[in-house]
Amino acid sequence: MFDRITFDPKIMGGRACIRGMRIPVSVIVGQVAHGAKVEEILDEYPDLEREDVKQALEYAAWLTQEEVHLG
Repeated sequence: MFDRITFDPKIMGGRACIRGMRIPVSVIVGQVAHGAKVEEILDEYPDLEREDVKQALEYAAWLTQEEVHLG
């Protein structure tokens, strides 16, 4: 489902990263949240591909589908 999202305890302490690189999903999502355009992110991280950014956002959206039971 998320073939570009990797988890490796030796890379960024096991945080969700893009294709085993030291680029955490949270950095990409944070940049988008602060108004960065995909092209700006790709310029800043030349090893990233457009599909990496797309999948990072899809992964973040998937994480928010978690159900919360109150009370």
